[in-house]
Amino acid sequence: MSDALHIVCPHCLVVNRLPAARLGEGAVCGRCKRALFLGEPIPVDAASFDEFLTRDQLPLLVDFWAPWCGPCRMMAPAFAQAARQLEPHFRLLKVDTEAEPALGQRLGIRSIPTLILWQGGREIARQAGAMDAGSIVRWARDGLRR
Repeated sequence: MSDALHIVCPHCLVVNRLPAARLGEGAVCGRCKRALFLGEPIPVDAASFDEFLTRDQLPLLVDFWAPWCGPCRMMAPAFAQAARQLEPHFRLLKVDTEAEPALGQRLGIRSIPTLILWQGGREIARQAGAMDAGSIVRWARDGLRR
C-alpha cells in the first residue's frame, strides 16, 4: 500500500492510513469513527499543531491569528471558504497566537494574520496580511508548485 497517506484525525489525533486515491470518499477515523475531513479549519493548540506537522502527510496550511485582530476576524470566513475548496488535499489549521504565544514565538510570527504552508514538516511558504478566499486557495496551490 505504497500510495497510503498518514492522516491525523482532527478529533482524537490518532494517525490513520488512507489510500491517496480515496481522500475524497468520506473517510472516517479508525479509532473514533468520526470524519477525517470537516470542510473547515481545525483550531489547534501547540501540542496538536505538532501532531499535524510531524505526522500528517498532507500539505498543512495554518492561519496564525488573534481574537483582538480586526483583519484576522475579517479573514476568518475566507479561510473557512478556502478549507472547503482545498480539503481533502490540504489540511487547514488555525492557531490563536494569544492562547499559544510560545508557538507563535517559536515560529517567528511577527504580524497577524500570517499564513504558513508546510509540506513534509518543512515550511515552504509564508504570507502576512489578510487575503480573500480565492487568493488563499491560489497562494496555497502555487506554494506546492515551487
